[in-house]
Amino acid sequence: MYKTIKTTKANREVISSLTNKLGLGAENVIARIAFAHSIAQEKTIDISTLGDSQGKEYTRNILWGTNAAYYEAMVCQLYGVYKSDKDIPKMIKAHLDDGLERLSEMELTNETLINLLI
Repeated sequence: MYKTIKTTKANREVISSLTNKLGLGAENVIARIAFAHSIAQEKTIDISTLGDSQGKEYTRNILWGTNAAYYEAMVCQLYGVYKSDKDIPKMIKAHLDDGLERLSEMELTNETLINLLI
């Protein structure tokens, strides 16, 4: 099992910017939203093309709280892998970074974020 996930250096700024702009409180909120948004696209990401790991670092518990199994199950379902697959942390990182990049390209407001989540 993995202990931490790190975003790209560029996404560290995206996390801070969106968290402050939208008044989300803890930075793990936007990370969860970004991950879920990426997974919702229903597209796998080539994990051999991962970006750097010099950005925001999240422990498994901070990133997912008590819901880690559910978020990890989304990855397993999308990629068709078992929960013990050694590449799950890479898949999570890929979707976290992808989601952050997608959100950073949108003109997000609290209203558009709510519509995105519905």
